[in-house]
Amino acid sequence: MSLAVSTPSDTEAAIARAFVEARRSGQAVTVYPGAIPASMEAAYAIQDQAIALWPDRIAGWKLGRIPSPFAERYGAGRLAGPIFADNVWPVTGAEMAFAAIPGGFAAVEAEYVLELGEAAPVRDDWTVAEAASLIATVRIGVEIAGSPFAGINDHGPTVTASDFGNNAGLFLGGEVADWRERLADLTCEVRIDGAVIGTGGAAMIPGGPIASLAFLLNTLTRRGRRLEAGQLISTGAATGVHAIAIGQSAVADFGADGRIACVAVAAGGAER
Repeated sequence: MSLAVSTPSDTEAAIARAFVEARRSGQAVTVYPGAIPASMEAAYAIQDQAIALWPDRIAGWKLGRIPSPFAERYGAGRLAGPIFADNVWPVTGAEMAFAAIPGGFAAVEAEYVLELGEAAPVRDDWTVAEAASLIATVRIGVEIAGSPFAGINDHGPTVTASDFGNNAGLFLGGEVADWRERLADLTCEVRIDGAVIGTGGAAMIPGGPIASLAFLLNTLTRRGRRLEAGQLISTGAATGVHAIAIGQSAVADFGADGRIACVAVAAGGAER
């Protein structure tokens, strides 16, 4: 088990500062602000530096899929990013607004969200079965993928991971009843401006949502971090990553488990 934490170089620290400042000011980043990280370790070093600069605590983590051939190149099928407490928005039932940076990237993702019932022991050999024992509840959710950099997903997973894993918030919905028996069979769809843009469910997530948790547990341990009781794990896009423009509305429909409606507004204009 390795607890070594990468120390960011001056260049990596500058990239982290550029993204944090852009996010806080709601300003777009037109080009990646430095050399593209050569490894996931370098990307997470930037992310860790940005976490240290961000004025909020981590309330959870998002997972995103790394497709081939990047998965083979970087030795990982997923990437992780922090979700901050001020960016977790309990769903009220009405259409809820979220801020998108003009000229940046924004997308909605239907997600199954795991809530941890206990802190995770520090180890880097978690299996899916063992990870399941940490889960208290499963909820429906919508991850808001967002970045000041419009090309956040166009240059490989190290770029995506370096800017908080392309996370901008999480709409947290209600609990999924009897999730231990039902999780593998859950389905959902996403509509944007009334048109169905994606369908899928828990089976769309490689290995299932709990495999995302096992990956995260092992990855965070190697970064010198751990998961705490009450943290939320957004396990991956269940219908895909759906780009959304300012002014557009989205609905994630989880059938009997509920629905979440949201609308994108320009950064600075969202009210919750």
